[in-house]
Amino acid sequence: MPELPEVETVVRGLQSVLPGRRIVEFRSGKINVIKDLALLGDQIPGSRLVAVRRYGKFLHLELEPRASENARLFILIHLGMTGQLTVGAADEPVAPHTHIFFTLDDGRELRFRDPRRFGRVQIVSESRREELLGKLGLDPLEASAEQFRKQIANRRARIKALLMDQHVFRGMGNIYTDESLWRARIHPSRLGANLTAAEIAKLHSAVQHVLHEAIRLRGSSVSDYVDSEGQNGEFQLRHRVYQREGKKCSRCGTKIRRIIVAGRSSHFCPQCQRAPRTRKLRKKAPRRHAERRIKTAPVTTKTPE
Repeated sequence: MPELPEVETVVRGLQSVLPGRRIVEFRSGKINVIKDLALLGDQIPGSRLVAVRRYGKFLHLELEPRASENARLFILIHLGMTGQLTVGAADEPVAPHTHIFFTLDDGRELRFRDPRRFGRVQIVSESRREELLGKLGLDPLEASAEQFRKQIANRRARIKALLMDQHVFRGMGNIYTDESLWRARIHPSRLGANLTAAEIAKLHSAVQHVLHEAIRLRGSSVSDYVDSEGQNGEFQLRHRVYQREGKKCSRCGTKIRRIIVAGRSSHFCPQCQRAPRTRKLRKKAPRRHAERRIKTAPVTTKTPE
């Protein structure tokens, strides 16, 4: 599934071509990736695109308010597992599984392709957008060290689960969680509450370093992901643990292992990321009722003289 770096890469690509363009036509194929199809068809044609931004794993395209309306509208897009959002010439061949077409006033098209159809596209008002996105947690790229610490400290949940919980940190997923934990030398099954302040600080630094590096390399293309120009990312060439089960750790040479943590595959180095110690419960000996021992003085008998 595209994660924060992939979505950010797509957003940055679209920011260079979409703002100021007017959508002159909207066409759709498979409708199960669209919410409120009638509203999209009614509101989008003739609208001008003002801005493109990312919020967690969501893209939102801001539309200029119409002359008769003051309320702002947004096209909210989630790429799901295999979603692709690209801009190209309208006469380019249409790739299979392309479900939505936004024809722009410069002759190009913004196309949404999604082979597995887990993505979603909908048009929402500003208040509805706040309602949908306001429940998400901190952006790990924007979180300060102290904000990051507060989201983790004292939580009795696995650190892998905390990083991937969108209500805690928006945008993190399996790839960048595994890579960040490896860099910070933290086992994925450690409890947030059991991490020291120094470990949390190290993890904060690792998360931001990994995300910035992945964005610089335009994300990880391990499945269907491509950027807004249809090009693959390169960060998958820098993966140190993700999907490297059985291969040697680049840091110590130990074979990478895979376990399930919080219902997700987790890749880690058992040498660099030591598993948390488990307390062995001592078996209590069964209680036995002490039997009273009555001591009797020895009986002596005198022989008659």
